[in-house]
Amino acid sequence: MTTTPAPDPDTPEQTRLEFQSNRLLIDLCGELDRNLARIESATHVQINRHGNVLMLDGEAEDRKFAAATLRALYGRLQDGKPLEPGDIDAAIRMPAQMFDEVSDDHPRPATGGKITIRTRKKTVEARSPAQAAYLNALLDNELVFGLGPAGTGKTYLAVAVAVSHFIEGHVDRIILSRPAVEAGERLGFLPGDMKEKVDPYMQPLYDALHDFIPGKQLGKLIEEKQIEIAPLAFMRGRTLSNAFVVLDEAQNTTTMQMRMFLTRLGEGSRMAINGDTSQIDLPKGVPSGLVEAERILRKVGGIGFTRFSAADVVRHPMVAKIVKAYERASGRHD
Repeated sequence: MTTTPAPDPDTPEQTRLEFQSNRLLIDLCGELDRNLARIESATHVQINRHGNVLMLDGEAEDRKFAAATLRALYGRLQDGKPLEPGDIDAAIRMPAQMFDEVSDDHPRPATGGKITIRTRKKTVEARSPAQAAYLNALLDNELVFGLGPAGTGKTYLAVAVAVSHFIEGHVDRIILSRPAVEAGERLGFLPGDMKEKVDPYMQPLYDALHDFIPGKQLGKLIEEKQIEIAPLAFMRGRTLSNAFVVLDEAQNTTTMQMRMFLTRLGEGSRMAINGDTSQIDLPKGVPSGLVEAERILRKVGGIGFTRFSAADVVRHPMVAKIVKAYERASGRHD
């Protein structure tokens, strides 16, 4: 990025963006213009800054996309929201969904169509089109499947929606579950009592909850059984009513375990079932209950399915590259 002379209005080769607040523009650009560099890299547009004006050079469609991204991020700052690295990536993935119109006269972000999940500690927003589709599915359906690689936010978003439903009184409790070990839940071989055996496998669920509920309050809710974190084996024989239930790592369920879990759904409850069918750790020859559930239930009304890909990975950018490399090596292309 370079500093240019006073810029002229738009030309067929350039797009001119003027921002009212220099303070917000500094935040938009980021330290040492790192945010602009990230947008340049993703959109193949050169961004030159002069005062409170950004000039975009590149192909017309690329400039339109970059302008949409910049307006969306600036609108976020106008709303008093922080701008984190993940927000930059989110705006790059879905700029058109973050503002009303691509126009110099309408730089404000949209407020109608964007889903916001509020919890006690933080607000959660979709950072990719697939995440937006998943949030819609979680809000619109009693049973939802999230399928895709690690790092796409499946568990995090499901737990966020569960906490939001609990806070708003739509459900009386939250139940989070997953197969306790990769193949067979052989808890007897682990040292300690049952809680000590199970907790290491449940840690990702605890981590998500700690992001949304203050520690002391979370501890009390778990003690009072309003929030329950348990291995899949503990679901047998129960009817889960007025609860938001999340099953994580569902690719490691057997056919019988998945059927058992699905039939636990009771009145007033919702279920989110997440997994990555490329990471099945069941013994050779044992079919995945998640794969079979998708095949059998795909066309059943009232059940939502959202498929994520490497493009939706919201962790470190290197994670997306790793996922894509493994997909290429295995011949899978989403």
